[in-house]
Amino acid sequence: MYLSKFTDYSFRALVYLAENRDKLCTVEELAKKLEISEHHLKKIIHKLAKTDLIISMKGRTGGLKLGLDPQNINLGEVILVTEDNLNIAQCFNKDDCCPFINSGCKLKGIMQNSLSAFLNEFSQYTLQDLLKQENISV
Repeated sequence: MYLSKFTDYSFRALVYLAENRDKLCTVEELAKKLEISEHHLKKIIHKLAKTDLIISMKGRTGGLKLGLDPQNINLGEVILVTEDNLNIAQCFNKDDCCPFINSGCKLKGIMQNSLSAFLNEFSQYTLQDLLKQENISV
């Protein structure tokens, strides 16, 4: 399984916002600190701000902040929000791509179980688990 840069950068942005909860952050600041293209980061922030993961406030005094407590941000759920395509193989979304698909192919089931295990593993952790110890809220 390969996670996209979109998901990787989303995790980085969420960690940064969680570690800087005491202030509003800007896309420019995030891009510079995380060494990510500002253009690409704007797309990520836009998508995350459509959820409750990030709050985006517009205007001169606006900025970004984490929308939920880090312990309430499940990493598996972040993947489901950020990954557009979790199809491991072409047959996940096409029925006519392989002559074996309709004859009881077991490979598709194995791949589905593997994907489920992958997502389940990430779902065991929250954003809080990625933070430095001194940032744990009580």
